[in-house]
Amino acid sequence: MLSRRNIRIKVMQMLYSMSQDHSLGLDDTVRRYRANVQRSFDLYLFTLWALVRTSEYAIQDKAKKLEKLLPSDSDKQFTAVLAENELLQSLVRNDGFQELLRRRKLKNRIDLDNIRTFYQDFAKTEEYLTYSRQASHTNEEHTEMLLSLFKHLVNNEPFNDFLEDHYPNWVDDESLVVGAVKKTIKALPVEGDFFEEHRPQGEAVDDFGERLLRQVIEEGDDLLSVIEPTLRNWDADRVAVIDMILLKMALSELTSFPSIPTKVTLNEFVEISKQYSTDKSKDFINGILDRLMKQLNKEGKIRKQGRGLQE
Repeated sequence: MLSRRNIRIKVMQMLYSMSQDHSLGLDDTVRRYRANVQRSFDLYLFTLWALVRTSEYAIQDKAKKLEKLLPSDSDKQFTAVLAENELLQSLVRNDGFQELLRRRKLKNRIDLDNIRTFYQDFAKTEEYLTYSRQASHTNEEHTEMLLSLFKHLVNNEPFNDFLEDHYPNWVDDESLVVGAVKKTIKALPVEGDFFEEHRPQGEAVDDFGERLLRQVIEEGDDLLSVIEPTLRNWDADRVAVIDMILLKMALSELTSFPSIPTKVTLNEFVEISKQYSTDKSKDFINGILDRLMKQLNKEGKIRKQGRGLQE
């Protein structure tokens, strides 16, 4: 589920934590990195569960409409199909999904007030009113409605605040989690361990992310000695902490990850600096990395595998 950019950001965050807390050692930082990666998976599960719980409020909505002293014709026509359709129910009945929610203590972190607020806002939309009063539905219509509900939620400020309150990494992981939940909705009804497809693991997390983290920590002084001559009129101590971390990461990536094109490394760290560092960092990172790449190419220290990987 996690892209390499997401992994780079998580590595950067761990290195920043280490720079602020000198009691943190390599092993502690690596453990924090692994836990941070797993929180991204928890966030996916939690967001999917929030969608299920919001949909299930349709059952209470139906009961309230029928409890009225004089329910209107539209009240009588209303159905809880958003909750009761087989696509959503495949999530409710999935033992593996439910066990993960219990084991990770996610099931009871969404209270009724949250759900009511999320549902009632969506329930006012004309598309949902029409859907809830139809006599019959196709699976495609159920899918489209669940996608509409999810889109409505992620564009809703209270929902975003709610997720960020529980998972501060929502800010970093939103696009990937949204993509994973949409993919799950489109695959409904689900069977078995459908969620395993979205568990962060393998090459991006271990072979790339953890290796990059360890390397920057273990070779930090050597990396700094290569960077310092390219700073020219800048004293290394005056470089923003995040900028120096990004430069060390980029340098490590340029020289130790032969399958990643140099242009990709340059562009990725410039983009990350736009989001996480100062207004001037973009141009600073771009300029220093450009000098480093020219110097390293001249010295034969950038060796990329495959045609077109080295610029």
